[in-house]
Amino acid sequence: MVVRKEKRNRKYHGTRRWGVGNIKNARGAGDRGGVGVGRRKHRFTYFTAKEPWMIGRKGFTKWKPEKLEAVTLDEVSRIAAKSGSNTVELRGVKVLSNGRLESGISVKASAFSKKAIDKIKEAHGEAVKID
Repeated sequence: MVVRKEKRNRKYHGTRRWGVGNIKNARGAGDRGGVGVGRRKHRFTYFTAKEPWMIGRKGFTKWKPEKLEAVTLDEVSRIAAKSGSNTVELRGVKVLSNGRLESGISVKASAFSKKAIDKIKEAHGEAVKID
């Protein structure tokens, strides 16, 4: 989305009518110079302050993949010990290789690191990737 900024006019700060000469020269609607209704800035600040949901509804948006939670092998072995079963299912989780795994546990998770897969296989377990 294009960033809207009003042009900074540094020249005429402190003057009554910015470069129009006498005050009566800029009284009519002809002073607006093709802009139309001469309150563009205030409308934009109204939208940003009061109705921000109206801005940026059309066009492209950046797609960000969902971030996975990280779980270590130590935590997986604790989960398996608490549940008392040989299978642990973790959706939306990536299994990392920190720690050790008890033997014979099959782990079902959304993602695995390479070292985690190696350690699970060394402990005679199974690493199954689920969607």
